[in-house]
Amino acid sequence: MGREKVFDIEFLETLPALVDGELRLKLRKKIPADHRKGFSPCYSFEMVNVSSTEVMGGINFRIGVTHHERYFRGNIGFNVHEKFRSHQYASRSCRLLLPIAAHHELNPIWLTCDVDNYASRRSIELAGAEYVETVTMPDDYPYAEHYPAESRTKRRYMIRLDCAF
Repeated sequence: MGREKVFDIEFLETLPALVDGELRLKLRKKIPADHRKGFSPCYSFEMVNVSSTEVMGGINFRIGVTHHERYFRGNIGFNVHEKFRSHQYASRSCRLLLPIAAHHELNPIWLTCDVDNYASRRSIELAGAEYVETVTMPDDYPYAEHYPAESRTKRRYMIRLDCAF
């Protein structure tokens, strides 16, 4: 299986308010498609505390439908800094991205995590994602070199926009 064609998008000029209580998603950058690598365009955000403006983590939203995104990478990737965990910032951030997904007609949204990453599993489930299956990346997969052996088996989840609002 070779790398799939990725598509360019027209990024939103003005984003909707991405705020949930003390959590705000602040746009860090808009990353165009990388056709050579087969990477879809991406919005990259910081998770910011509204009051203190302290950065609590980050979330990337890839706007694409490649095999790699559907099965291994996911449309959304997130991290929450350790001192801010246990506040559901990752799941809340995922939900804040749904209007952007709707604008780009990205449905469903795919999320993945390593099978032993229970915190990510819980965040994904709290975001309203439905478990689909567990898959293992073949050794000859085009992106396998970028993943350590223990990260090549993924739990796949999806959020359907028609069920999310």
